Amino acid sequence: MRHLLYSLLGGLSFASSSCAEQVASTQIPPTPRVVLVHGFLETGSNFNTLKKRLEKRGFECYAPKLLHNDGRGGLENLAIHLKRDIDQKFGDKEPISIVAFSMGGLVSRYYLQNLGGAKRCKNFITVASPHNGTKAAWLYPSKGVKQMRSGSEFLANLDLTESQLSDIPVTSYRTRWDLIILPSTSSIWSRAENLEHPSLLHPLLLHSNHVLKDVEKRLLD
Repeated sequence: MRHLLYSLLGGLSFASSSCAEQVASTQIPPTPRVVLVHGFLETGSNFNTLKKRLEKRGFECYAPKLLHNDGRGGLENLAIHLKRDIDQKFGDKEPISIVAFSMGGLVSRYYLQNLGGAKRCKNFITVASPHNGTKAAWLYPSKGVKQMRSGSEFLANLDLTESQLSDIPVTSYRTRWDLIILPSTSSIWSRAENLEHPSLLHPLLLHSNHVLKDVEKRLLD
């Protein structure tokens, strides 16, 4: 009788422990992580508004400062730095989403398409990025800016590796009044869901409540 009682108590203890572990695992979902990739001559501070909104929703946000932010070493080099920074922050396998602004969209594409980043990316969003180049890139002589000229070898190579994105949801926002992405239709990317919002200037897209609300919704889906 005593042995039977011990067996029953032991079974109940094991069952309770297993249930507790299952409840704990279902009650604590993994923290969603978002990487915010800045553009030309920026440091990531332009993402502050979006970052605060996402953090209130439980996201862990990371805005690495890419060097050199004028693109003097080429966009490939910035993408290598981006990969290094992401891996140091989140490890090399944790799922991430990426929101990238302007030049950061092309840097992120190279990371995703050519450096294996697509394997861990759940969502990719670009804001005012020159997917098809921009005439403004003729105004600055750095290697990375030259790579943003329409018809550049860099852009052509990105098109060739686009299939690496597989079924990742991709969104591209633009404004027709963009004076940096010229023409503004260069932000239209055949691989993406393309959305236009009437912001008056290039940087204001990242401060539009309409755009930020939509970005937030897509990351939560």
